[in-house]
Amino acid sequence: MSCPSITLTLWSASWLAGASAPDDVIDAVHAWAPMHLVGAADAEVALRWDLPWPDPTDAGPVVLLRALRSMTTAEPAAAPILVLPAPGDVRGLPARTEFAAAALAAGQGVMVGAPGAPGLGVVPSVEGPDVLRWTVFGVPEIPRAVEQPGLGEAEFALREAVRDAADALTSMHGGFDAGEGDPRARIADALADTSRQTTPDGTPARALRILDTADQVAAILTVAGESSGRAQTAAGAAARDDTLRPLWAAVRTARVAAVTSCVRTGQPRV
Repeated sequence: MSCPSITLTLWSASWLAGASAPDDVIDAVHAWAPMHLVGAADAEVALRWDLPWPDPTDAGPVVLLRALRSMTTAEPAAAPILVLPAPGDVRGLPARTEFAAAALAAGQGVMVGAPGAPGLGVVPSVEGPDVLRWTVFGVPEIPRAVEQPGLGEAEFALREAVRDAADALTSMHGGFDAGEGDPRARIADALADTSRQTTPDGTPARALRILDTADQVAAILTVAGESSGRAQTAAGAAARDDTLRPLWAAVRTARVAAVTSCVRTGQPRV
């Protein structure tokens, strides 16, 4: 999987549904880093959800799970909601909130709550070598669900993106410096990093296939976007970014659609 927020969304949904144990969630999240810091964004959130503030605790994901459980106990219709925003694409974010700003800066986040009701938001960020920090925000009102493409539509768009990403990488072949290494080896390395992540038992095969394909496209796009050779003139860089931007959007859309489908259809959540 591509980011800690996807891991947290899938595994916390499975746990809240009674399909996974808390230790399963903790183990899955720990695959991202050996140390996890958890803290509130402000004093009000700290008091509401019994979280440390202003300094985070190193007690790990167990503190985060306690806050999530409190949220779903207070609002039985609450569920984890994945957001993967990017500049120019803020679908699903609660407008003008601290959570929205933090999630946009991180490119990811998880809300927990029921649409139209208050909830909480969690944003992970790299705090240092082997350290991941989770900041919990209050969300005054969880946005109404954003319409997601069906899994068939998302999978078709990803297949198109695979082709277009491969074409983009091929067109940049002469733009890689020799010191950057073989692009194919770098793609394989990027995919090896995602292979350490796990999903709950019972996650639908189609959703897994979409997430795997999205990881493949993302790896190609990452390598293509890191080229620093002769393609990196100002005009070349701008053209490259214009080519990659819609492909990244397809990856984000597919990932959110796959995860949202799992949460909504009862696999892993019921």
